[in-house]
Order: sequence, then C-alpha cells, then structure tokens
Amino acid sequence: MAHKILIIQTASIGDVILITPVIEKLHLFFPESQIDILIKKGYEGLFEEHPILTNVLLWDKSQHKYNKLFRLWKQIRQTKYDLIVNVQRFASTGLVTAFSGARQTIGFDKNPFSRFFSTRIRHDIGLKNNYVHEVDRNLKLIEKLTNDEKQQPKLYPTKKNLESTSQYKRDKYICVAPASLWFTKQFPEEQWIEFVSKVDYETNIYLLGSKTDFGLCEQIRLEAGHHRTINLAGKLNLLESAALMRDASMNYVNDSAPLHLCSAVNAKLTAVYCSTIPEFGFGPLADDSKIIQTKEKLSCRPCGLHGFRQCPEKHFNCARTISTDELLYRL
Repeated sequence: MAHKILIIQTASIGDVILITPVIEKLHLFFPESQIDILIKKGYEGLFEEHPILTNVLLWDKSQHKYNKLFRLWKQIRQTKYDLIVNVQRFASTGLVTAFSGARQTIGFDKNPFSRFFSTRIRHDIGLKNNYVHEVDRNLKLIEKLTNDEKQQPKLYPTKKNLESTSQYKRDKYICVAPASLWFTKQFPEEQWIEFVSKVDYETNIYLLGSKTDFGLCEQIRLEAGHHRTINLAGKLNLLESAALMRDASMNYVNDSAPLHLCSAVNAKLTAVYCSTIPEFGFGPLADDSKIIQTKEKLSCRPCGLHGFRQCPEKHFNCARTISTDELLYRL
C-alpha cells in the first residue's frame, strides 16, 4: 500500500495538465493515500482547492534554481514517500527521484537517472502509424499498480472561478487563445484578425492569454473591428480561463496550453496545428474537438517536436496555407 505518493512534472502548463489523469487514477485505486505533486512555481493556480491533492510542492526556477531544488530534495526525503512517479525525462528531477529515499520509484527509461529507479517504462513518441497520446504514455507508468483503462485530464474550477466568470456568459460567446510560446506553433496574427473579423456580430468573442499576450490580443481586437470582442488576456487566472472556456459555444486554440485546459473541462474546441502534428501525442481529448491543419504536403512538416522562434524554411507555409474559413465552419 502506497500511503504517501508524489507525482513529479515541472515542465510547461500543458505538460502539468496532462498528469491529471495520473492523479485521478492513483486516487481511484488508493483513495486513502496522500497524493502530492511537484510542479514549477507559477502553475499552482491549476490546483486551487483541488479535491484530491494534499500538497503542491513548487520548484521556483527563476533564480538559483538548483539550490532551491536541493532544498526540495531534502524536504522530499524527510517526507518519506512510499511511491514517486516521475513523468519527466530530465536529469534534474531524475536525480531527485533516484535519491529520494522512496520505497518505490517509477519513471521513463529516457531519464538519465532511470537506471536507479525501481521501475523503468519505455517512452515512445508516436507517429502516424503508431499514435500514442501523452496521457496514455503517462498512465503507462502506473499501469501495473492500477489498470490499462483510459483516463481523461481533469481540472476543478472552483465556485469562486465560476462566479467570477458568470458575467461573461449571458450571451452566446466563443473564446480565442491566439498566442503560443513558440512562433511556429502559433497561427499567424493576420489570420486570427481575418477570422475574428468574419465572426457573426451577435457573438461575443473573448481573447484569452497571459499578461504577455495582451499586446497580441489587443492588436487582433483593434484590427479585426468586431465590436463585441473583449481582450481578457492577463485578466483571468488559469482556472477562471478554464471555467469560461467550459461553457463557450466554441474555443479556438493553437497546439498550446489552452488546448489542454479545454480537454481538462471537456470544452468544445478547434485546435490549429502549424509546425507540429497531433501524432506527437498532444492532441485534444474533449468530446467535441476538431484539429485543423494544412492540406499541403510539406516535406518540412513537422520541423520539430516543440517549436521554433522562426520558420526554419522562412516561408511558414504550414500555417499560411490554412484557410480561416475552416475555423468558421466550427461556429
């Protein structure tokens, strides 16, 4: 029996959301156990008032990150976990896992310290003839402790989140999250502008994103000229965004974190893929979801697993050849 369990994922927001099926399934099989997570500082808002988690450990990577990781490692050893599930393939968290003192440690074989884990699970990136979603990859880590049944991502917007976003839900609305950390994963600004300008004027449009996305969203709002467009970038926290997206008539996103927010609340979504492909395993999981991508056969696509700050071929045809009419069909 694992009385104390720790799940580790200190990567991006989307990656953190995709460990929620691991949380759900471990709780299903070990309902009396303490389940904690270790994530990057700044993403703790995803788990506000979470009904399953006991503790959310935070790694602050902004300054002196390895000193802070060392302090976390000491805290983890003192807690004496029975089970640690490391979803990452990075040496830093692999080292913490290997020397955590936990009775059982599980992680992927690509982690440099996996030789010191109790159990190593093979990590495969899927291709068109062998599609494996990241959620299924993560669940493989605990399959022998639980079962092989699928589990959806899940977040829990609070009552406060639902109340604070109710003012935006009085009329029909869609949400558009136009930004991405990577240029080659982001549908071009001018195409978002074209799309927004074509949306029915009776529909409210909420532009979502972080504070750093405010400028992009404001440019889209101003140039599209849709009089019922509101820029909410930086004004909602993560769970408020999820609460708003949950009840939208449609959500439009890139291959980025808002896609996974939608999946975690089963919100309707249309995901635009530019340089990346869904076969990497990060596609939408909501019941009503559609992927839109170029119909051109481009030898350069995909150009990488994540994304680049500019198109390596300088043309960005993986995005520019997508018609905004395809997005409109989903309204």
